[in-house]
Amino acid sequence: MEKKIEQFIAKHHVLTLATTTSDGAPYCCNCFYAYDKATQAFLFTSDTTTHHAKMMVENPKVAASIVLETRIVGRVQGLQITGEIIRATEDDRLKYIKRFPYAAVADLTLWRLQADFMKLTDNTLGFGKKLIWQKEEL
Repeated sequence: MEKKIEQFIAKHHVLTLATTTSDGAPYCCNCFYAYDKATQAFLFTSDTTTHHAKMMVENPKVAASIVLETRIVGRVQGLQITGEIIRATEDDRLKYIKRFPYAAVADLTLWRLQADFMKLTDNTLGFGKKLIWQKEEL
C-alpha cells in the first residue's frame, strides 16, 4: 500500500460510512475509527439497534470516505473505500481502545470494515492525483 494512503488514514479519526439495504435504500453515518494497518481494516463502534447497523447486517457490502475539509484546492485530499463489514474480535477491541482510551469503560459493539479497495485523491501531489490500493485476490 502507498505510504501516503496510510499517512492520510493515520491523520484522521472519523469516517463517513455508506450502507444500503438489500433493495438498495441508502444511508450514511459518521464513525470514529481505529485503523488496523496489518489487515487494512477500519474498526468502529455502533450499537446493533442503529439504522446503519441493521443495514450492515442485512447487506455487509459498504462504502466509506475520509476527507480533509479545506477550501484550498491545492490541499484537497479524500479517501474513498469499499469493503465488507464483519463483527470485530477481542483483539480489535484492544486496538480500538488503544486509539480511544475513554472507550474502555463503554459497552462497545465493535465492527470491522475489511477494505478491498481504497482511492486517495491528493491535490498536494498534483491536481486530481489519485493513489489506488486494491486487495489482492488469493
